[in-house]
Amino acid sequence: MASGDGGDSWQWNDRETGSGGDGDDGDDGNEASGGGPLSRVRWFFDTDEEWVVFVREVLSSLGIVVVIGLVLFGVSGLWPPLVAIESESMTPHMQKGDLVFVMEEHRFAGGAAQDGTGVVTYRSGAAADYTQFDEPGDVIVYQPDGDPQATPIIHRARFWVNESENWYEKANESYLGTAENCEELANCPAPHAGFVTKGDANDAYDQISTGLDPISGPVEPSWVVGTAELRIPWLGKIRLFFGQVSATPSGSVGNETVGTAGTTTPTVSTVASAPSTAITAPTAPTATTPITGNGPAPAAPAP
Repeated sequence: MASGDGGDSWQWNDRETGSGGDGDDGDDGNEASGGGPLSRVRWFFDTDEEWVVFVREVLSSLGIVVVIGLVLFGVSGLWPPLVAIESESMTPHMQKGDLVFVMEEHRFAGGAAQDGTGVVTYRSGAAADYTQFDEPGDVIVYQPDGDPQATPIIHRARFWVNESENWYEKANESYLGTAENCEELANCPAPHAGFVTKGDANDAYDQISTGLDPISGPVEPSWVVGTAELRIPWLGKIRLFFGQVSATPSGSVGNETVGTAGTTTPTVSTVASAPSTAITAPTAPTATTPITGNGPAPAAPAP
């Protein structure tokens, strides 16, 4: 009897164990279909409901944009790292509507860079066989006269001048307008040390007067926003289409400006020797700002 009772008892316990296991399986099923956090996440990613698929696609696209933006920021050190060209002063090397990747000038600076600036001038680049956008020297984005409210300009750094320097003799006379000596040049002698700049398509330096005030004085290193590294044709047109850009001064033909694309992509302008235009890429003098410039300038070996 004792043995039999024991056997009956163990059989009952076995049945209870099996019943308990069935109950556990049921609980797991209820949790998966009962709206637990994990099951809801699975449902969101697995369901074929149209509105959920749409939301998934939007979130996925935004995520990709954010990741790309963070990578570009990590490489460039600037935000935003892209600018849209709004004018023609840097043609043919940059066209209106191009999207340009800009990098903080001290990153990966070459050995030919002007001391402490991270910028290679046209003159130094020619000697060191260093080119950017098919010509010697760096193309820089800068704030004219250091004014943070002005549209940034994107032009090539031609050469460096020291404070009080008479730079007439070191300049290319083709880009000096009608000036025949330093006294007839604006910003000569140089009021301070900095870069003399010019749009590749312009026929005069930014620092001289050609009927209007100069676009800027010699560009101090602290006015430089960054250096242009890469252009993507046409993509800037999207920003120019959806965003308002700076108005271009009448009569300006050679300034390139940089403009901002919404809240993320700036636009830049290139400025010419003639009347300046906004950095939104008109034909006169702005890396969320536009760029402008004058008609093609004659090729010359001098800076």
